[in-house]
Amino acid sequence: MRAQEITFLKLIQGEKQFQVPLYQRTYSWGRDQLQRLWEDVCELVDQHLSGELSAPHFLGSVVLAPGQLQAGGVQKWLVVDGQQRLTTLMLAFAALRDHLREQGDERGTDRVHRQILVNEFHQKNLDHYRLLPTQADREAYTACVESTPQASGSGNIGSAYRFFRGVLSEAQEASDSERWVETVETVLKDLLSIVEITAESGDNVYRIFESINNTGVGLSQSDLLRNYVFMLLPTRGELVYRQLWLPMQQSLGPKNLEHLVWLDLIVRGHHKTKQSEIYREQQKRLQPLAGDEDALQGQIAQLAERGQRFLRILEPHREPSATLRAALERLAAWGGQTHHPLALHLLDLVDEGHTTADDAAEALGHVESYLVRRLICQTPTTGLNRIFMEAPKELETDRSASEAVQRFLSGRRRRWPSDEELHSAIRSKPFYWGGRPPQRSFILRRLEESYRPTEPVDFERASLSVEHVLPQRPAQAWFDLLADETEDGQSPQELHDLLVHTLGNLTLTGDNSKLSNHPFQRKQQILESSALRMNLEIASSERWGKAEIMDRADQLSERAKALWPGPVGGVKPAASEEWPGWAELRGALVAMPSGTWTTYGDVAELIGSHPVPVGAYLASNSAVIGAYRVLTADGKISASFRWPEGSNRRPPQELLAREGVRFDPSGRAHRSQRLTAAELATLLGKDVAQSTAHGPLPDDKNAEAAARFRTQLQESSPQAAPGVLVTLDFWRGQGGYLNYGQHEETSCFPMLDAGTSHRPHLLWPFAIYPVSGTVEVVFQYLKERAPFDDTEQRLEFLHRLNKIDGIDLPEAKLELRPSFPLGVFTDHGDAVCEVLDWFVHTAALDLARRA
Repeated sequence: MRAQEITFLKLIQGEKQFQVPLYQRTYSWGRDQLQRLWEDVCELVDQHLSGELSAPHFLGSVVLAPGQLQAGGVQKWLVVDGQQRLTTLMLAFAALRDHLREQGDERGTDRVHRQILVNEFHQKNLDHYRLLPTQADREAYTACVESTPQASGSGNIGSAYRFFRGVLSEAQEASDSERWVETVETVLKDLLSIVEITAESGDNVYRIFESINNTGVGLSQSDLLRNYVFMLLPTRGELVYRQLWLPMQQSLGPKNLEHLVWLDLIVRGHHKTKQSEIYREQQKRLQPLAGDEDALQGQIAQLAERGQRFLRILEPHREPSATLRAALERLAAWGGQTHHPLALHLLDLVDEGHTTADDAAEALGHVESYLVRRLICQTPTTGLNRIFMEAPKELETDRSASEAVQRFLSGRRRRWPSDEELHSAIRSKPFYWGGRPPQRSFILRRLEESYRPTEPVDFERASLSVEHVLPQRPAQAWFDLLADETEDGQSPQELHDLLVHTLGNLTLTGDNSKLSNHPFQRKQQILESSALRMNLEIASSERWGKAEIMDRADQLSERAKALWPGPVGGVKPAASEEWPGWAELRGALVAMPSGTWTTYGDVAELIGSHPVPVGAYLASNSAVIGAYRVLTADGKISASFRWPEGSNRRPPQELLAREGVRFDPSGRAHRSQRLTAAELATLLGKDVAQSTAHGPLPDDKNAEAAARFRTQLQESSPQAAPGVLVTLDFWRGQGGYLNYGQHEETSCFPMLDAGTSHRPHLLWPFAIYPVSGTVEVVFQYLKERAPFDDTEQRLEFLHRLNKIDGIDLPEAKLELRPSFPLGVFTDHGDAVCEVLDWFVHTAALDLARRA
């Protein structure tokens, strides 16, 4: 085998085709991996535009084996390893080509298509494509290369293509350089470095693949650094290891030690260092000290000191100062590692005598405020890590640490929301979809603590969860109450959707299952006995509708402003600065798979706006990607929709139909293909909290929940109940078990442990909601679990279900949680059992394969 470092453009140039063998898994990169690649690309773009000399970014290796060469054909290469990188870059170029086409750059469009994506002289067969994925991915991939209406389909291929379409559009919108798109193309072609490893003809390709993918655990970056450092300490190595390195390694553990070694570089000013480059950068820094064992020992001693400070961040009880300990505890409760570089720098300043513990605590309070305000306002997190990595180097040194941190975070491009933005977001944004569940609970807990009760709740011991006072699934009485407050043309359901997830409607409680969707008068009785002051305030209201939710939002807004002060001078967005909600709207529309549509109300609910301004924005910005997919509440094209003047685009209904959206004779789009606000939020990567399955409940709780489920089923769906219960008995006979939700509407999860006694592997096909009368098919969770992480298996499951009368699940929702009516069980329970039998059999075959 031979190896060479090469750019992506040089790798693919010539009449070549890269074929992914059938034994390889399907394309599997998700949003996190795509985002990391895109951030690296953007960093290289910024360096290139600013005139910096930027070294190529190492993307990884690609192992190739020569395939058949036919006379007059292209050179075939089997992709033994690296297909995820190759496929991702090809999809990035497909998205770039389509972006250039929308910009009117026909030359650029043609150049990217012919130079990267296809072999232009082989148009009549599969030789036309420079990359040929496995058969399971081929149709989705070729749709992207050919720019067909199915290019934005469901599945990982379509998701990656949509991701790049979105980030290209948004990044260009934010860029002030005319050369931005041209530079992106340059970076993708010439500044992404790949090691090409080529096998010899006749090598056993599968054995090579097997060897690459079955190696042991490699050395970590900190392992490499340790080995390097102690190689440079021939006489003192044993002493330094015993006194400094080993205690540090034992106290931190492998992962935290590696994180510390990275943080050490960041606080020293190497703020662009990636965690994959720790060893190389530390080696470069220490190389001049080779031969000076005193200096090297000093460097290890400094790292060990930082290790002790890092432990105070991880375990705040170690911090001796009460005020600083409290600030560290709050950030530890917030979670994540974003703040670590700045926190470690501040502890350095304290221990070195350059600031006081109280000053550092106040500085960390600004960090908390910055993070909390951004979450409440749902400010995009893109670039957040970079901001905190830059902080140690950029802080002004002629001011107190607190003032320096506040001024740094107040920079306009760092997006610390003002009081006005915070107030508006609390009134309108779906807070329940922001951040992670512990962060939402943290904010509500801090708001409760701001009441300064004489007998505070012990939050560490209390089992509290977030409660919607106006329920997520309300009974009719709630809609009757809301009907008095609707605006012209607004339904009670639409008003409910705009209010239900806002902060003014949320609280903490230990009685979530008791409260549920009861009328407000019953909730009052329960909340009146709460130990939380915020719940007593809610219980004192005579009713709970729009006016009360908005009034509470205003009160919480004042508390939030006091708890989490804003930027220096209350920095406001410039008059010319776009409202962030419109960027979120554009992101949601580009994330929609082909074959789906949504409504103005759904988009308004997602971004914390109102259908009218959403309609006005899209009417004046109809060139926005996917604008034609936003329809009226009854699924019709809005009368006000117009393409930009001079555009030769097809009518919206025709475009949607070509993508797979079905319309009835009256021009209404099929309801099953509509994406709700929650589904749009899921596509954007938001944490849309839903009932999820888990291991078996304790027998007493499970029996109680089972009885509640059966009662609700008999009362709400008496005709479907026998079929549901027979199906659940069948499931248990197949080796499964039943789990139940703990809310008032008691959902049922048919569970299957397809793992071993040592490694459980939980699967469940759907969730049954007896009162709502729906069955939710959980593709969103199945796609993370073998064997249904294979798109083809989920697709087969969908097709088998769709053969049953009354079930119509769109393929475009293969990564979401589409539903069908519980009434299907009335006449077709046996057919559902047949599908479940296939489900269990498929899981069993996979277990046997993995055993």
